[in-house]
Amino acid sequence: MPASDQGVNLERYMFVPRTLIFLTCGNKILLLKGAKGKRLWSGLYNGVGGHIEQGENILSAAHRELLEETGLTSCTLWLCGITTVDTQTNPGVCIYIFRGECTEDVPMLTNEGSLEFIQISDISRIPMVADLPVFLPKILEMKYGDPPFLAHSKYNEIGDLVVTFS
Repeated sequence: MPASDQGVNLERYMFVPRTLIFLTCGNKILLLKGAKGKRLWSGLYNGVGGHIEQGENILSAAHRELLEETGLTSCTLWLCGITTVDTQTNPGVCIYIFRGECTEDVPMLTNEGSLEFIQISDISRIPMVADLPVFLPKILEMKYGDPPFLAHSKYNEIGDLVVTFS
């Protein structure tokens, strides 16, 4: 079907596509602690990732973001989840969540913040972005070959994050 027949209507709800990547190494997980002064998530831990650029496929975007933020080039990534985020405006966000195994050393500082290997048993004790306490247990229990989970995130009327899984 040609692009002109795709039924794009700017009045419909749209998404900004992003990637989010979690690498494990034994009993540790690689997380990015947001740089001080960063507009969003300063001092909070998150996975690595970012926007999918026009013309990129989702997996190549994940590998590009991984390279840009960690310098890693030889990680095998697999899709473990997709979540849509209701931003209460248009567009919303669609995040493709990847997992992989890390066997290389990684730089400890990036423009985005500092990369740290955190013991999986300690992740409940670190300050994280709001959705990570919900998603990380699910991501870490998944095995290669499991079907990806589907989720939807939104904030309720009092500002609390609500995540539902399909």
